[in-house]
Amino acid sequence: MNPPADRRRAGFSSPAAAAVAVAVALLSVAHVAGAAGARGGELLGRRGRDSAAGAGACALAVTPLGYPCEEHQVTTEDGYILTLQRIPRGRGGGAAAGGRAGQPVLLQHGVLVDGMTWLLASPEESLAFILADRGFDVWIANNRGTRWSRRHVYLDPSSRLYWNWSWDDLVVNDLPAMVDFVFTQTGQKAHYVGHSMGTLVALAAFSEGRAVDKLKSAALLTPVAYLGHITTPIGLLLAKAFVGEVLADFLGLAEFNPTSPPVASLIRAFCRKPGTNCYDLLASITGKNYCLNSSAVDVFLKYEPQPTSTKTMVHFAQTVRDGVLTKYDYVLPERNIASYGQAEPPVYTMSDIPASFPLFLTYGGRDSLADPADVRLLLDDLRGHDPDKLTVQYLEQFAHLDFVIGVCAKDYVYKDMIAFLDRFS
Repeated sequence: MNPPADRRRAGFSSPAAAAVAVAVALLSVAHVAGAAGARGGELLGRRGRDSAAGAGACALAVTPLGYPCEEHQVTTEDGYILTLQRIPRGRGGGAAAGGRAGQPVLLQHGVLVDGMTWLLASPEESLAFILADRGFDVWIANNRGTRWSRRHVYLDPSSRLYWNWSWDDLVVNDLPAMVDFVFTQTGQKAHYVGHSMGTLVALAAFSEGRAVDKLKSAALLTPVAYLGHITTPIGLLLAKAFVGEVLADFLGLAEFNPTSPPVASLIRAFCRKPGTNCYDLLASITGKNYCLNSSAVDVFLKYEPQPTSTKTMVHFAQTVRDGVLTKYDYVLPERNIASYGQAEPPVYTMSDIPASFPLFLTYGGRDSLADPADVRLLLDDLRGHDPDKLTVQYLEQFAHLDFVIGVCAKDYVYKDMIAFLDRFS
């Protein structure tokens, strides 16, 4: 069913725009830094200096801990040059039987962060290191526009044209390019692990039959296909004051960068006010996380969030507003017709995901972004899935970030997820 044709598109007021920008920035800053305490301020400080000097993720966060690491580049069909990090084995040098490389796994991050999401905690708590130490061949994706994927064959990130994309383009170009690259490099089908937007892109791709022929399975942490029930301040603002298709014009930017000086200064000023605890604010945005390490705001702000396109943020707003997962809505029927051959944007139909494709879905009862009610809508769409190929885990106490940087994720999430991956390896 297509979204209602009579939707009203209002402008986005200045206070609402500022509030959304700050809320998203706070969420992403806290996301990438939530586990800072597990590794120590000294390492984070070194990361900040090395990143400024142009070091890649391997040199920044992997090889200093004794893991082998490789930097790879792949070019999408529309010319974006993406970087992937590869951790082919664990610190002990262990590999699969016969000395060959282990089973490949591709890790895909969420919005406004990059592949560092999987490397922020200690080796005993970060999924990328846990998988490597278990003998998996780990590949870490970095979406277009983020720190290590900002190149293009002819466009410059300073141009508006470079940022003329939404997450539809990740579905059509980035995900298939990275899956194909891992398959070509290893000669094996990979497992896919995504969090937040990394699940959204995968579900949309799978619903169109993309990449499933070169993947063995997908593990989706906090799966996002519907956003109509989110209760976060971000969601409420987007729903009540449609950020709409005028956001790019309002901000004057095609790049949505939460670390731009005005927003970054506002965040720091807010977090330093007496009696303000940004971890309490984090809970109000993501839900009350169960097992996050607390850390000083000044420490976690040393690792800044990553940019995305403003068009992607508008696309998210459309999904919140409509409660239906569709391709980007250009608003004007003639523009939608030019792009899709119809006046309304096509719907991504979750029930079209191949029923025999193995899926592991895990979600939390306290998650205010991937709300349990929205996940249940997805599960209803998947009711025709082969029951032997669908594993669902529900953790009542978990919220959005527990699944990636929670200190107890290794016990509550990763143990069962790895058992699932082993089953289909």
